[in-house]
Amino acid sequence: MKTDGIVDTAHLLADAARRAILPYFRSAGLLAENKETDAFDPVTEADRAAERAMRAILRDKRPQDGILGEEYGATRGESGLTWVLDPIDGTRGFMSGTPTWGVLIAVSDENGPIYGMIDQPYVGERFEGGLGRSVMAGPQGTQDLGVKGNQDLSQSVLFTTFPEVGTANEGAAFKSVADRVKLTRYGMDCYAYALLAAGQIDLVIEAGLAAYDIQAPIAVVEAAGGIVTDWSGGPAHLGGRAVAAAGNTQHAAALEILSEFI
Repeated sequence: MKTDGIVDTAHLLADAARRAILPYFRSAGLLAENKETDAFDPVTEADRAAERAMRAILRDKRPQDGILGEEYGATRGESGLTWVLDPIDGTRGFMSGTPTWGVLIAVSDENGPIYGMIDQPYVGERFEGGLGRSVMAGPQGTQDLGVKGNQDLSQSVLFTTFPEVGTANEGAAFKSVADRVKLTRYGMDCYAYALLAAGQIDLVIEAGLAAYDIQAPIAVVEAAGGIVTDWSGGPAHLGGRAVAAAGNTQHAAALEILSEFI
């Protein structure tokens, strides 16, 4: 399985996605279509343009690899590697003008992600992890990533995206953890995982995820020394429920509470 060139290609993809997305961000004529009939799951032309731009590069640079993208589905490959793309993770935030959405790029084998990138085009920050790398680059320069480490749950900072988290039962499970931490914040999408990898927060708990929502964050967080599992402590790379933690202490405490609701 050939992994040479993965990092360089990922940066090419992220650069292309930035160019495709930024003209749409906070533009007066931005339109969002709803992909669901009984809920609100928006998609914009920026989402589609970014994924098309990334797929074009992969067809040229990595034609042997598979692709799984949010907007254009799965393309089979022959190499055993799959590029997992979410062109805009946090489209609701994107269409609202907030800068906490991001471009997610991961490369996975049969066991899950081996490399991932969280890119925030507007802020100009890029977080990457895997294949020996754990680094962020942005307006303040380049620095190594590293999680905070073990922290008592009562002193932990917890993030999620939606206050309801998922189902009513999943929401109750999250609230039970939130009632025990120092601070809970909402609405960050993939940027919460980037903050965890950068040593700023302790926990991210989510539900209802797709593979393209979580694979890049898994690679970035784990390369920074963190932990990402499902709510039972198993693999999370296929989506569903996820717990990302900056240390074993927070992780174990969160799982103990969440297990009461599974």
